[in-house]
Amino acid sequence: MELTQAAFWLALLQIIWVNILLSGDNAVVIALAARALPPEQQKKAIVIGSAAAIIMRIVLTLVAAKLLLLPWLKLIGAVLLVYIGVTLLLPEDEDEGDGKTHGSLMSAIRTIMIADLVMSLDNVVAVAAAAMGDTTLLVVGLAISIPLVIFGSTLLLKVIERFPIIVWVGAALLGFIAGELLVGDPALQAPIARIDTALGVSQHNFATMVGIAGALLVLALGKILIARRKAD
Repeated sequence: MELTQAAFWLALLQIIWVNILLSGDNAVVIALAARALPPEQQKKAIVIGSAAAIIMRIVLTLVAAKLLLLPWLKLIGAVLLVYIGVTLLLPEDEDEGDGKTHGSLMSAIRTIMIADLVMSLDNVVAVAAAAMGDTTLLVVGLAISIPLVIFGSTLLLKVIERFPIIVWVGAALLGFIAGELLVGDPALQAPIARIDTALGVSQHNFATMVGIAGALLVLALGKILIARRKAD
């Protein structure tokens, strides 16, 4: 499509809108990962993490159709999300000098990139559909989305500073996404179909049930590990 065509601009708006709708959970992860950093590094982590996440999403979208057919990929992604969710709940080790808790910039960026990579496995399908095979349209649309994701993450970070309970809500969200991701793994479709039949529920409802179980698992593991740290 050419820039002068109305279809190009309509598709571009669709990509931006779809990416905004699908980036809510990514903004949560970015804000959670950056919260443990010193104030002067938080903005840097958000900008670098968001930009890297969008670049990965572009690459993922270009190979989305084949990627989503790989068996066990979503299972591995689900395990990674549970791990990240629990890790984000744990308090940072205290610095010996001033007693304040600060995390590592590179560690925060790495967490952002891994979580976004996993959570984008399903999201890229919708973005790819909106791009209609036009690589230029895809790259431009996702690039324009970068400042929107940065703004959302920055705003959420300020809310987290005021209401720390959101950290637990965000971690539970990662566990919920992990459960839904697990149910969608191609390698597990046959056994999951049998479980759906045995329980008399649809796959969507079963995915919701597994998502809730994933959220509870992250919260429970977080509680246990925090209690162990306090006991040591």
